[in-house]
Amino acid sequence: MNTTTTAASAHPSMSTKFIEIHGVEQTFKTAKGLFPALRNINLTIAKGEFVALIGHSGCGKSTLLNLIAGLTTPTNGSLLCANKEIKGPGPERAVVFQNHSLLPWLTCFDNIYLAVERVFGAKETKTQLKARTDAALALVGLTHAGQKRPGEISGGMKQRVGIARALSMEPQVLLMDEPFGALDALTRAKLQDELLEIVARTQSTVVMVTHDVDEAVLLSDKIVMMTNGPAATIGEVLAVDLPRPRNRVELAEDPQYVHYRKAVIDFLYTRQGHVEKAA
Repeated sequence: MNTTTTAASAHPSMSTKFIEIHGVEQTFKTAKGLFPALRNINLTIAKGEFVALIGHSGCGKSTLLNLIAGLTTPTNGSLLCANKEIKGPGPERAVVFQNHSLLPWLTCFDNIYLAVERVFGAKETKTQLKARTDAALALVGLTHAGQKRPGEISGGMKQRVGIARALSMEPQVLLMDEPFGALDALTRAKLQDELLEIVARTQSTVVMVTHDVDEAVLLSDKIVMMTNGPAATIGEVLAVDLPRPRNRVELAEDPQYVHYRKAVIDFLYTRQGHVEKAA
C-alpha cells in the first residue's frame, strides 16, 4: 500500500496537483515474453515541487520518468500535466539525461540555440533567440565557454550545458535521469548546489531519478521510494520538510536530515533487501 505525505509546508505556495499519475502500468514485449516493469503507480506532484525517484536498479525509475516525459506510452492508466493528458513529448517538459547528449560538432552556444530555435523560432527574432541562449549559459555560469565544443570542456561543464539547454526552453517541468551519476564526487556536489540555486530562481517543477540517498534528501521536497522490480510500484513517499535554502555542511549534522536519510536507507536496504551495494 502506498503511504503518501505532502511537503506543502516547505513550499506553502505550491498547488496540490500539477502532475497526476493514475493507475499507471507499463509492460514491455521482450524475446522472453511480456515483462511487467511498473504496476499501479499513483502519484501527485505539486507545481514547484522537487521530487526524487529512488530505488534499486531495475525498479522502473527511468521508465516512470520516460512516461512523464511522454517518450513512452503506458500500457494502462493515465498521466496528466497541468490538467492535460500526456500523449507525447512537449516543450513544457524538458529532459536532462545522464549522458549529456550534446552534438559534438556544435559549440555549447549552438547546442542550446538549437533547442531555443525549435521552441521559440516561429515567434521571436534571431536577436531574441540569441538573448535567450546567452541567458541560459549565464544561468549555469558558462558564458565564457559558449564558443567551445563539447570535446573541449569537462564532464561537469557538459552536464551544465545539458541543464542550460533544458532550461532555455522555459519548461514547466524539468525531468532529470541521474544527471550527475557519471561525475566525480566533488563535481557532483558542486552541481547539486548549483541546481538548488537554479531551481530556487526558476521555480521549476523537478522530477529526478537518483541512486544517491544523500542527493535525494539534500535536493527534494518529496522522495518517492520504489519497490524492487519486476512489477515495481511505489512503496512509500517521504516528505522532506527541511527549510530552503539548504546548506549541505549544515545539514550533515541536522537531526531531521539524519532522520530522513535513515528512513530512505531503511526502506532500500532493510525492507527492499540488499539487491545492490549501498549508494
